[in-house]
Amino acid sequence: MIYVLFADGFEETEAVVPVDLLKRAGLEVSTVSITDEKTVTGSHNIPVTCDITEKEMKPEEMEMLILPGGKKGVDNLDGFYRIDEILSYAKNKNRYLAAICAAPSVLGKRSILEGKKATCYPGFEKYLLGAKVSSKKAVVDGKVITASGAGAAFDFAFAIIETLCGKETVKKIKDEIRY
Repeated sequence: MIYVLFADGFEETEAVVPVDLLKRAGLEVSTVSITDEKTVTGSHNIPVTCDITEKEMKPEEMEMLILPGGKKGVDNLDGFYRIDEILSYAKNKNRYLAAICAAPSVLGKRSILEGKKATCYPGFEKYLLGAKVSSKKAVVDGKVITASGAGAAFDFAFAIIETLCGKETVKKIKDEIRY
């Protein structure tokens, strides 16, 4: 199961594009509200109804955790009372972690990017503690995938799909959507 955490203020493109493309790849994806309500409102006031709330997550089923960006959304993720527990579980169980835009800062502040190549939205590099910062749109380093912003949402999704499913699946989806 791939869990995508949604916090109020998330960047819609960075959340919805990867969810759409991962589902097209045949991956099992669950959108997760970190609030008590399933409906979360994005940074451009677009409400999204998630599949489950964080209380319904089953960490033992997690293959990957994705953190969308959006400044307010990332602030809400960073301050979420269970974020340390969820990230520690994922790291300790060697699960994939993916974050886009400002969200790699959540990983960086917890030393998850130590010694890894990573990218983020310009201005958030100082939070990528111990990372080898890249200017690429999307970066894969082992079990960590990062991307630089809304304009990189497709690159981010394709990096995840290639990592989990291979290049042929990426090619198939790119052809289907006329990328």
